[in-house]
Amino acid sequence: MNFEALPRQVNSVDVGVYECEIHLKFRLIEEKSLLSDRDQLLQVLLDALTEGSDDFLETLQANVKAQEVSEFKASPQMRRQLMRLRNSAEAS
Repeated sequence: MNFEALPRQVNSVDVGVYECEIHLKFRLIEEKSLLSDRDQLLQVLLDALTEGSDDFLETLQANVKAQEVSEFKASPQMRRQLMRLRNSAEAS
């Protein structure tokens, strides 16, 4: 048997830090009690928006902006994660 080394594939991952801004306007049918818990409401809204408009959610307006910023504007935790991602891509 002939065992030849396979060429190593290098996965180049180009990652950066982005500031994202989302402005949404929509109508939603939901339980009134949900509106008092902001974190739970945000999670429900994100879930509903990823699934798309239906009989319970009507998107009226959506504006999204994303802009790359210097990684030095990120928190130390985000910078560490950025280094991990870059290092794992180099190790592949």
